Amino acid sequence: MKVSPFKKYLLYVLLGSSTIFATSCDSDNDENTPKGAYEHGVFITNEGTFTSPDAEISFLSRDTKTLTPDVFQQVNNRPLGNAAQSTTFIGDRAYIAVNASEKIEVVNASTFASVGVINGLKIPRYMAALSNNKAYVTEYVGYDFFGYTGTGRVSVLDLTTNTVTKTINVGLLPEGLLIYNGKLYVANSSENTISVINTATEVVESTITVGESPKHLVLDANNKIWVLRGGYSSPGALVKIDPANNNALTSYDFAAGTSGAGFLTINGAKNTLYYSYGGKVYAMSTTATSAPGTALINRSPYGLGVDPETNILYLGIGGFTSNGWAVRYQPSGTVIDSFQVRIAPNGFTFR
Repeated sequence: MKVSPFKKYLLYVLLGSSTIFATSCDSDNDENTPKGAYEHGVFITNEGTFTSPDAEISFLSRDTKTLTPDVFQQVNNRPLGNAAQSTTFIGDRAYIAVNASEKIEVVNASTFASVGVINGLKIPRYMAALSNNKAYVTEYVGYDFFGYTGTGRVSVLDLTTNTVTKTINVGLLPEGLLIYNGKLYVANSSENTISVINTATEVVESTITVGESPKHLVLDANNKIWVLRGGYSSPGALVKIDPANNNALTSYDFAAGTSGAGFLTINGAKNTLYYSYGGKVYAMSTTATSAPGTALINRSPYGLGVDPETNILYLGIGGFTSNGWAVRYQPSGTVIDSFQVRIAPNGFTFR
């Protein structure tokens, strides 16, 4: 049968349209196809006992409320290591700092399959990413019979090769760190200072004196930096830093506590701070004029986190001799439920 030029043209158009439609559907299916069993959920870092390679990551599904207790071991068929400190998601990878094993394990963020290890570290603690290719990690550096020793440092990490490209000396026992506007702020927990590193030159350009034992930092919705500090030889406090003028500090002092400052985190809207101090958990608006006198939760956590999607609070409870618990609370402080995890749950990461 002879086909007219017009009918032939119409046939081509129809065929082309069906191909585009099919391609579009395939693309949509690819985007909606899960990348792995651990693509979205709550990751609990379990420190483990300090002298044994029993650190682990537990995974809690928000949807099914089911918990997988030994993700790294199950997926990779080997132990994670000794004393996991923190878990950080950067791009499509997760980075687990294992401080006594002096390494960072690198895994696929969705499947948790191992994709590499960053070695050459000295007691790594916490990470912050400048980009998908570059990050920083705080390190205690020294340890002997009497405890942690020596000047702390920050290592610069090339995430494309999983290598250390440079080390930068900071203060004693650096803990939390935060990147804002091209500057890296590092809390020196055994001093009274914050080291400020220029991320372009990778040099410490200034230090900010904030008071005894600064530990953790967060950035609020108004681009102000908050530091949790002190509480050992003197009452603790929250210190607000204006990055536009690092000398502009506002201190919100606490009453004397039975123990020092613990953890600091912030909600998804970045307008409410949650912190632990003196064996309790407190909530404070970033617009408050004084620190709260009444605790939100009268319980001492070993780890503290807040889900940025739901504002649900997570407390890690437990010691170093048996499995611990992840306990969930409403923002009001009302308990929701709890899940048994592994030894010493010290941190929560949300994805």
